[in-house]
Amino acid sequence: MIENKYTAIGIMSGTSLDGVDLAFCRFTENDGPWAFQVQQAETIPYFPEWKHRLSTSMQTTGKELALLHVEYGRLLGQMVKKFIAKHHLSPDFIASHGHTVFHHPGNQFTFQIGSGAEIAVVSEKPVVCDFRTSDVALGGQGAPLVPIGDQLLFPEFDYCINLGGFANISFQDDDQRLAFDICPANIVLNKLSQQLGKDYDMDGLLAASGELNEDLLLKLNQIAYYSNLPPKSLGVEWLEENFLPLLSSTYISPVDTLRTVVEHIGMQIAHSVKGKTNTQILVTGGGAYNQFLIERISQLSPQHQIILPEENIIDYKEALIFAFLGVLRISGRTNCLKSVTGASTDNIGGAVYLGG
Repeated sequence: MIENKYTAIGIMSGTSLDGVDLAFCRFTENDGPWAFQVQQAETIPYFPEWKHRLSTSMQTTGKELALLHVEYGRLLGQMVKKFIAKHHLSPDFIASHGHTVFHHPGNQFTFQIGSGAEIAVVSEKPVVCDFRTSDVALGGQGAPLVPIGDQLLFPEFDYCINLGGFANISFQDDDQRLAFDICPANIVLNKLSQQLGKDYDMDGLLAASGELNEDLLLKLNQIAYYSNLPPKSLGVEWLEENFLPLLSSTYISPVDTLRTVVEHIGMQIAHSVKGKTNTQILVTGGGAYNQFLIERISQLSPQHQIILPEENIIDYKEALIFAFLGVLRISGRTNCLKSVTGASTDNIGGAVYLGG
């Protein structure tokens, strides 16, 4: 029996700017199948200054962005160094997603800030980062990256759905993996909740108290993106150009808007899983705690069973999988699938920095 073992820390910062997810994970490969454990994990909230800097990063000058790239990398390095010391960890390496500022695969560029060189020097550990650019250079979307982790780490589920800033899905279709971004999720729900004085909608109670607006729901469901075939992906720029203007041009209360957006998410997810019946859907990400959203998804997809895993998988699945993408990169194996991104070939993404 051939057994390979790796330890890695995955770092993930999502579009909702909740904070930085850190997950120390162990991976074991036994003649093909993979096993994993999330042994330590935590989310480190951003200070208000950093949340502001990241949320306005698209409006900075080139010089300011270059400096932010370095300083954010240094911040991530400091976070992971403290995490290692606090839990007495000894990872083989660190894998960092970075924070996406620009994502324009149609113009063949994407940019995630968080200098891997800074992380490596500060943490004194090798770092794998910049996972998207090779795929974009090969004509792909550079996203989503998680599906190969879904395929190899969660093969027992028919669908894997993550309810993060955007909702995305991954599933096996005959002999290939397919995946795409479904629709906006927490990035919009949180924005609407903040208009109501809350950081987020606890258990979906605010949305549940609102009234569904059929006119807005129809407009949202008619957005052109939803009729596009995969591979396809979403970003903040798309949201600001195509989604948010529909909300601001409809003169209804934030709570009714929130209720309508929840329905929209549920309907788009139901549409995405309509091809199969009697299946199990693994749901992770912050939206898994939104009880009203989960209820609407379940009611709109009655032919499927919604599975909510243990909390450390709900909260840290993306950090776990980025650690795994780093394992695949370090071991020289494909970690990005052309069937998912539309690239000309499967590829091995990620730049490696060895530090001092």
